[in-house]
Amino acid sequence: MDYQFNEIEHKWQKFWAANKTFKVDNTSEKPKYYVLDMFPYPSGAGLHVGHPLGYIASDVYSRYKRLQGYNVLHPMGYDSFGLPAEQYAIQTGQHPAVTTEQNINRYRVQLDKIGFSFDWSREVRTSDPNYYKWTQWIFMQLFDSWYNKKNDKAEPIKSLIEHFEKHGSEDIDAVADENTNNFKAEEWNAFTDEEKQRELLKYRLVYLRESTVNWCAALGTVLANDEVVGGVSERGGYPVEQKKMMQWSMRITAYAERLLQGLETVDWPEPLIEIQRNWIGKSVGASVKFDTETGKEIEVFTTRVDTIYGTSFLVLAPEHEWVEELTTDEQRDEITCYLDATKKKSELERMADTKTVSGAFTGSYAIHPLSGERVPIWIADYVLASYGTGAVMAVPSGDQRDYLFAKHFNLPIVPIHDQQDIEEEADPSKTGRYINSDIINGMTYDEAVPLLLSKLEKLGKGRKRINYRMRDAIFGRQRYWGEPVPVYFKDGLPQLIDEKDLPLVLPEVDQYLPTETGEPPLARAKDWKYRSTYDYEWSTMPGWAGSSWYWYRYMDANNNDEFVSKDAVNYWRAVDLYIGGSEHGTGHLLYSRFWNKFLKDRGYVPEEEPFKKLINQGMIQGRSNFVYRIVDEDGKGTNRFVSHGLKDQYKVTPIHVDVNIVVNDILNIEKFRASRKEYQDAELILEGGKYYCGHEVEKMSKSKFNVVSPDDIIATYGADTLRMYEMFLGPLEQSKPWNTNGIEGVFKFLRKFWKLFHDSEFNFAVSDEKASPAELKALHKIIKKVQEDIDRFSFNTSISAFMICVNELTDLKCNKRDVLQELCIVLSPYAPHITEELWEKLGNQAGSLSFANYPTFNPQYLVENEFEYPVSVNGKVRTKITFSLDLENSEIERQSLENEDIQRYTEGKTPKKIIIVKGRIINIVV
Repeated sequence: MDYQFNEIEHKWQKFWAANKTFKVDNTSEKPKYYVLDMFPYPSGAGLHVGHPLGYIASDVYSRYKRLQGYNVLHPMGYDSFGLPAEQYAIQTGQHPAVTTEQNINRYRVQLDKIGFSFDWSREVRTSDPNYYKWTQWIFMQLFDSWYNKKNDKAEPIKSLIEHFEKHGSEDIDAVADENTNNFKAEEWNAFTDEEKQRELLKYRLVYLRESTVNWCAALGTVLANDEVVGGVSERGGYPVEQKKMMQWSMRITAYAERLLQGLETVDWPEPLIEIQRNWIGKSVGASVKFDTETGKEIEVFTTRVDTIYGTSFLVLAPEHEWVEELTTDEQRDEITCYLDATKKKSELERMADTKTVSGAFTGSYAIHPLSGERVPIWIADYVLASYGTGAVMAVPSGDQRDYLFAKHFNLPIVPIHDQQDIEEEADPSKTGRYINSDIINGMTYDEAVPLLLSKLEKLGKGRKRINYRMRDAIFGRQRYWGEPVPVYFKDGLPQLIDEKDLPLVLPEVDQYLPTETGEPPLARAKDWKYRSTYDYEWSTMPGWAGSSWYWYRYMDANNNDEFVSKDAVNYWRAVDLYIGGSEHGTGHLLYSRFWNKFLKDRGYVPEEEPFKKLINQGMIQGRSNFVYRIVDEDGKGTNRFVSHGLKDQYKVTPIHVDVNIVVNDILNIEKFRASRKEYQDAELILEGGKYYCGHEVEKMSKSKFNVVSPDDIIATYGADTLRMYEMFLGPLEQSKPWNTNGIEGVFKFLRKFWKLFHDSEFNFAVSDEKASPAELKALHKIIKKVQEDIDRFSFNTSISAFMICVNELTDLKCNKRDVLQELCIVLSPYAPHITEELWEKLGNQAGSLSFANYPTFNPQYLVENEFEYPVSVNGKVRTKITFSLDLENSEIERQSLENEDIQRYTEGKTPKKIIIVKGRIINIVV
């Protein structure tokens, strides 16, 4: 029987599911290997062919490691809280849980069709109360912890309380709010419970405070910076403004240095590491304090304290807490207008916009700490409240933005460096000498900095400081479809619910919108109070909460007593290989590392870093097709369409057409006419009786009609073809275009591979004869090649090697069991269904091919012991003859002269000379 992929794939997918083939234990004598995919958000559209790329790569690697004798954990689940389901709920009234369940079911069917070796017994869903119970539990541990800088780790809040009770605030070095109080032990013990709780909130790793956020009124929620594009929400394109709100935050900044140092210990792509380094943004500099004429003190952070004598004005972020107090009555209208304009820009836009100059003068002045001169105080949106102190000392001769600002508003520009061309060089060299200062004139950079720091410290106006660009992570959404925060409020202060009351399950609400008075949707829940008395927190956790620890739940997914058992976590420890998109570099991957380090500090997990090796798969782009509508003289579109090769003869407008009705760029005219009512009577100008479409590589999306469903590919060619073709498209890390036209070659390869095991009538026909040296050579070349390729994650080059190998074995008419059985094993990670079927046909009845042993490469079979000699007669090559390289020259001469072709050219004459160059050529002279 010919290759019946549909029957074969259905059979083996059913077998794997029924036999729980890929279910893995948390104990084994085998070495462990943990392969993880970034789990998907289950959208209603289902998977397109771009989505499974990383999953196929991880599955190839997982199957390969099993063949190598590893106990492989390869799980899958769903990041199932999120805005899309909630937006759909708002529009339709359908509960997000219902649409999420439908979408998950659709995903599961699609994933199963591709033949992944997932251990589905460990499936997790972040929206399942049995899962988010433990997300809430981790939140509670964070709330009950503080960061001890002396020990450089998080510790239970209980230890801080004990210190306060015995020693007061003396000798505490913690990551905490700026406004912590100093007190003695007896004062602490005399505090009311409310006073103690307010002070502890300043130390907790999770805390409430007023923060400037990206507020999207249309979506009714706060958005992260990476969810705002061009001043509007990435999802929906709604306006976003900067707004101050009381928000939960997490002190990820406590871990800034450890997050930075940890990047030196992981095997991640360098561009991703650099993204995190830049996001963390470590700067070594100085904190400098400027008094103001209003009595307030403005603290700035600078990496170039040596330029302090070039300070000609201060700039505050528009959100700075003292803008209101520093604004004079004369400047209030101007400041108010500027603040309103700034609210419409996201932080990312403000950081990226280096050309626009805007700002407003507060009317107030500061006092230079060294010179005593008055310095005007401005606000400008290029200064961010989240970086440093939200204030900068502006040095126009030392910073390009400060320079442009000063020129625009006609502010003083004070040279700080000898021979400095301010307009062309805004960053002064550290090798020159300083001018215009009373204490560092004539000094070099290395001489000036220590002296200035010493001077500022003595005056109480400055100190050396390390700053990080990264800010504490906002941890709250004013939405419904997310994890409830396990907190209630008593006397206005947050309190944790009792652990035995977990999970705190989402309540039912009448609508999924904020209340009429602006509270989050959870405020709509009736009688939703802790112990029938206290209000719960109405915000829900952000989308990244559930994904910041999910790899641990996979280790022990059905444990009802703890988020992961000691035995399980000590066995699997960390993820050995993680595959996913680079777009998560400053979100999920950073938050995951933060939570992981915290859990290690508290003794719950053993590893500092969660993901040892990480690979960012590239994007599979769509191959769009176009038809060309002819435009009339008035520029209006007609109902006439011209084929691509003739389009230059007309004025046309290209229109996207569904790629699923185009084959090799030839339009299926009948399906085109049926695709839209307006096309039913369309006139098509053809080339040779066919309509040829144009094409272009673009992002795969429904709006471009270039989405290809894996279901359609599997129905036409099979899952093994899809798997191999996705790997064949190019290097895993690179983006590449999808082109269904090229898939036929992979399908033909699998049919050719199938034929190796069958005769011309498609009867199974495998011989037990001993394999020839040439056959063994072909086999061991592919064993070596595939092992090397998979070990370096070069999956695409393996596919080419398989094709060469099968061609060689076909030419050799190889049907030897010793060769074909080993070849089945080598190919199985890429094409598991066809190889399982052939493995069974070969008589291997003891279970799945998945647990066979990967063949051992024998270099002996690749040693060249034969050579095909070109044989010349009187200088002209007449034939080629293969001889062993060990053969004596006399025997080569004898066999050459007995060759029929050679005898025809020598005409029976005795050669005058025979020249044999070993392993190169034979020349006969007659």
